Amino acid sequence: MAASRVDGRLRHRWQWDRRASAVRAWLRRRQAVVDVLVVVIFAATAVGRISADHRPASASVWILAFAGFVPLGFRRLAPVAVFATVTAIAVVGLAVGSDQAAPMLFVALLAALYNLAASRPRRLALAGAAVFELWAGVALFVWAPHNVYLPSILLMTGTALAALMTGFNHQTRRAYLAALEDRAARLERERDHQAKLAVAQERTRIAREVHDIVSHSLSVMVALADGAAAVTGTAPDDAAEAMRQTARTGRDAIGEMRRMVGTLRTEEPEADRHPQPGIAQIDALLDQVRGAGLPSRLIVEGDLGQLPVGAQLAVYRIVQESLTNIRRHAAGASAAWVRLSKSDSTVDVEITDDGRPPAVRAPGSGHGIAGMRERVAAYGGSIEAGPCPRGWRVHARMHLDEAEEPR
Repeated sequence: MAASRVDGRLRHRWQWDRRASAVRAWLRRRQAVVDVLVVVIFAATAVGRISADHRPASASVWILAFAGFVPLGFRRLAPVAVFATVTAIAVVGLAVGSDQAAPMLFVALLAALYNLAASRPRRLALAGAAVFELWAGVALFVWAPHNVYLPSILLMTGTALAALMTGFNHQTRRAYLAALEDRAARLERERDHQAKLAVAQERTRIAREVHDIVSHSLSVMVALADGAAAVTGTAPDDAAEAMRQTARTGRDAIGEMRRMVGTLRTEEPEADRHPQPGIAQIDALLDQVRGAGLPSRLIVEGDLGQLPVGAQLAVYRIVQESLTNIRRHAAGASAAWVRLSKSDSTVDVEITDDGRPPAVRAPGSGHGIAGMRERVAAYGGSIEAGPCPRGWRVHARMHLDEAEEPR
């Protein structure tokens, strides 16, 4: 029961806030209508106030009363000019001795003072308040009985202070709301910018992954196809096995690319998604290379099973790209060695072969090394690639304590 009452009050409060917001929005869209209504309400008040007086009102009283309210219709356009105009009319009323119009002029001057405080710097509002106090002091001295002069001036001063404080509060609130709107717009722009950066980074990551997958798989498939073509006439069984290995490599490459792209498709069920390759998949990678005719050996030093997922992916891609480069560029390579070692916070990846590196690199090569360098840089590490006494050597070192885990 208590919960239902609380829900009812919350619902009522929400409906009230919604209606109030709708009314404020309507008023903001029709400011000219609001200004006209303000003048009409003040004019009706003046008619009622003057009509209630037992003394007959002259034409000057009616003119002064209405003239003091008409400028308020332009209070949004020129607050300072409106205050000056109303003050001038009030001074004229003081000069002609129209005490019947004095209450209406006081209300008009007070409204102009509030508008000045709500829309202009405070020094102008304080100057307007001084002018109001001066006019009020003289008007009370001329028209009010002397025995009520002090209470009357205190009342007018308090009213003027209330108008000033209300105007200042309105201006502060409006500035605060404007700052919130500006901050929200700025945050939205920053969010869009961050989203664009994230998209660009994701595209770069996908391009690097596609390069690694396609380059390695195609090099293996080309080697297998060449081998099958070479032994078709003399060893058809070996040729058939090589073609079957080619098909398996192609299917594995297609499956890996589908899994990689599938991580971007949020509408696919979780069961259709698979993790990125890591240390555990390096054996299968070497089996593919061995099947393509390059004997390969894996040497593991230390416990690499507890590496972060991003570090495992980086190690796998470095090994994959290095073996691909051996197949493509190392002439006469008869074996390759992969050594993985881990210390307290450092992982070393070393791939060597006994082939002869080409004197001139093939056009377009070098993207794989750049991709490996980017992966290692994410872990504050470095990579070296160059000839060694036995052939070609790639050595990468990653520092796990300086990791910037990729997504």
